[in-house]
Amino acid sequence: MTGTAQERYNSLYSGRTQFLDIAWQCSKLTLPFLIKRDNDASNHKPYLTPWQSVGAKAVVTLASKLMLALLPPQTTFFKLQVDDAKLGEMGDPAIRTELDLSFAKMERMVMDYVNASNDRVVVHQALKQLIVSGNALVFMDKENLKCFPLNRYVVDRDGNGQVLEIVTKELIARELVAATGVPISKPNQAGAGGGLDGKTGGFTTAHGNDVEVYTHVKLDNKQGRWVWHQEVEGKMIPGSRSTAPKNASPWLVLRFNSFDGEAYGRGRVEEFLGDLKSLEALSQALVEGSAAAAKVIFLVSPSSSTKAQTISQAPNGSIVQGRPDDVGVIQVGKTADFQTAYQMADQLSKRISDAFMVLDIRQSERTTAEEVRLTQMDLEQQLGGIFSLLTDEFLKPYLNRTLMVLQRSGQLPKLPKGIVRPTIVAGVNALGRGQDRESLIAFATTIAQTMGPEAIAKYIQPDEYIKRLATAQGIEVLNLVKTGQMVEGEMQQQMQQQQALEMTKQAGQLASAPMMDPSKNPKAMEQFDAATSNGEDNPSPEIPQGEAPQGT
Repeated sequence: MTGTAQERYNSLYSGRTQFLDIAWQCSKLTLPFLIKRDNDASNHKPYLTPWQSVGAKAVVTLASKLMLALLPPQTTFFKLQVDDAKLGEMGDPAIRTELDLSFAKMERMVMDYVNASNDRVVVHQALKQLIVSGNALVFMDKENLKCFPLNRYVVDRDGNGQVLEIVTKELIARELVAATGVPISKPNQAGAGGGLDGKTGGFTTAHGNDVEVYTHVKLDNKQGRWVWHQEVEGKMIPGSRSTAPKNASPWLVLRFNSFDGEAYGRGRVEEFLGDLKSLEALSQALVEGSAAAAKVIFLVSPSSSTKAQTISQAPNGSIVQGRPDDVGVIQVGKTADFQTAYQMADQLSKRISDAFMVLDIRQSERTTAEEVRLTQMDLEQQLGGIFSLLTDEFLKPYLNRTLMVLQRSGQLPKLPKGIVRPTIVAGVNALGRGQDRESLIAFATTIAQTMGPEAIAKYIQPDEYIKRLATAQGIEVLNLVKTGQMVEGEMQQQMQQQQALEMTKQAGQLASAPMMDPSKNPKAMEQFDAATSNGEDNPSPEIPQGEAPQGT
């Protein structure tokens, strides 16, 4: 793999052509501004607005659902955990509480960093690129992210799908490139370049005031790192060379669906391209036909005495001379055909909405909240296969890179290797937790309905059930849910307070009771005198069984 970055870009260009052509067709039916063809003439053409908005709504809805699932705004998308075997070697297992508190603080620091950046904006753009074209390239700078559409980069992978090489192409202002000290040619006098490059055979799109800047990224397996630099007109830009660890690369090459032997992915729109094309044709026919049917034209017989000018100039409610038989109205007469086309378009819209997770609630007076919840849960379960690849190719590298940047900048302490490991809890794992939550709730409800509510208190451990339910909800139970020891201690303290209250009440009753008359219980007085003579400080006379002191 020798040569300049532009030569490598042009050599890998042919392998991307078929994917870019399909992506452009998918974009034309959904969001036309997402994908452009890699030539100057296409970039200057105006966008053609689709005849329907179902595709655009479907893409935006699915992208929003994916972003909220991958980067939830209220909770963290990862957890820092300690290996249980390593924790046993460290000593007292009670240290887990302190570690969990420290990890929770570190997780909040990472999420504060993500929330303060523009990551979610760029991720949402990348997800729309993935849904439409199936491919997107995200570059993680130290401060923000940048998304490259499919027409601005090429990629090479090995047989296992591992990325080996990336080449990006950008149009940068000539003044900015000249400020780096790289000697560049004079701008094209025609005002805009473009055409087939005779040296490399690739297509160039340089404008008069812009130059093409190529970024060449390669994986160095010997040293276990990524190496990249930038070039303009075959010359390296000074200070553009950089490196990154293999497991913390800032270059994230994303795919929506992966297939064996293909360096690029396939989008969700491509899977339903037939329905979108059919819906586009039917929508155009319905709109144009409805416009023709809505047009009103009066016909006047040329041999009649009724004048066409009289009809056109007559105000509303006026009286003119003429015969009704001489005037007619053009009618399309395609009502039945329009109804057939409308029903087919409605079926296509519903199929596309279901495929892109657009919630379609049954319109009825008896539609319950439980039906809405089950419909939404059924749609979310379809995202399982989509989340698997995004979790592996986006969330894990994104987390590793973010942790490395924060640790190098001193904002986050370094984690000990082999002891602490980050675990992704968003995406497909979040769907698994949702199923666990539904199973727990259904399990408790079934026991209460079949065996009675008292069976829950008899057979179910409340503290364990609450912990599992909180875990399924993605809620941290630390310092939120009371432990069994805390509950038991509070119960003992409450019992002690109740006993003290009862003793105080009894003491008050004894103090307010009248003194016992000795003449009415001589035996008790004899025991009292005997105890006093033996030297007891606090004698308590025995009261014979069956006799009660007076006044108590």
